[in-house]
Amino acid sequence: MKLGARIFKTGIAITLALYLASWIGLPAPIFAGIAAIFAIQPSIYRSFLIIIDQVQANIIGAVIATVFGLIFGPSPIMIGLTAVIVITIMLKLKIEHTISIALVTVIAILESAGDDFLMFALVRTSTVILGVLSSFIVNLVFLPPKYETKLIHNTVENTEEIMKWIRLSMRQSTEHSILKEDIEKLKEKMIKLDQTYLLYKEERSYFKKTTYVKSRKLVLFRQAIITANRALDTLKKLHRLENDIYHMPEEFQETLTEELDYLLYWHELILMRFVGKIKPHDDTDEEGIQYKQLLTKSFLKNQQNTDDELIDYNMLNIMASAVEYREQLEHLETLITSFQTYHPKDCEIEIEE
Repeated sequence: MKLGARIFKTGIAITLALYLASWIGLPAPIFAGIAAIFAIQPSIYRSFLIIIDQVQANIIGAVIATVFGLIFGPSPIMIGLTAVIVITIMLKLKIEHTISIALVTVIAILESAGDDFLMFALVRTSTVILGVLSSFIVNLVFLPPKYETKLIHNTVENTEEIMKWIRLSMRQSTEHSILKEDIEKLKEKMIKLDQTYLLYKEERSYFKKTTYVKSRKLVLFRQAIITANRALDTLKKLHRLENDIYHMPEEFQETLTEELDYLLYWHELILMRFVGKIKPHDDTDEEGIQYKQLLTKSFLKNQQNTDDELIDYNMLNIMASAVEYREQLEHLETLITSFQTYHPKDCEIEIEE
């Protein structure tokens, strides 16, 4: 089991909240620790957004709990009724993600009020807010996330795994059930990669120059993910049409294998350029154009000699996937060439191990 940064940050935030509450002299510091749990976020920007909503929810919960406590007095029934009202208000304000922290405030105020109820409510509200602020400080200072590094590492890792399976599939060297399981895992990995991309996109730059560079990186990373997804689509079709491809004309199978082998080789070169391991080149690739033409000629030749509509459709399907994969590779290479030309100092990329 791998312990991520968020797990450590949660522990640090709870510890900090408890220490600060005890140092200030706030009673029941445990509520500060509980509040710290709900405020930990995967990015600094999200932490900034959540702290605003949670302070707002904390105040709403405190006001309602204080009013009901003054009118009816604290009791288990009033805690439940107040919780229902607070949840309704949170849903109405469309900040349902703050319901937990608001309910913590309600319980903290109404669970055992002292003689001076207003002061008691103020102290408990301050305790909860202290826990939220502790989490924000931890998010800001400790273990800041490196989503760019993580994004590049996961993109390269996922793409390389997809390419490995494509090579094996084209040579009928895969176990059908095992590949099916791995395709599902790859789908999940690509979904997580999209989530990492969104977290990186949310990070804010504070200088105009870095903002411009990041905007170009976002376009580049987005295209790298799209291209990896096109490779995954190709793999899914190879797996689904495995038996049909086996019965296709040998000439078409050979040209398809040559085309995909070339595309995978090309994709590997692009990935190496993507991480700055090789320099860009502007030479026209005659070999790649030749493979594309041979595949097209083989497909058209088969159309003239076959009457089997199903095989024709499957050939068209797999060929269309290869064409789409090639087009995305071309676009990705164009973006990388442009980025490395205009931002040579920003091409050094650290890959997370």
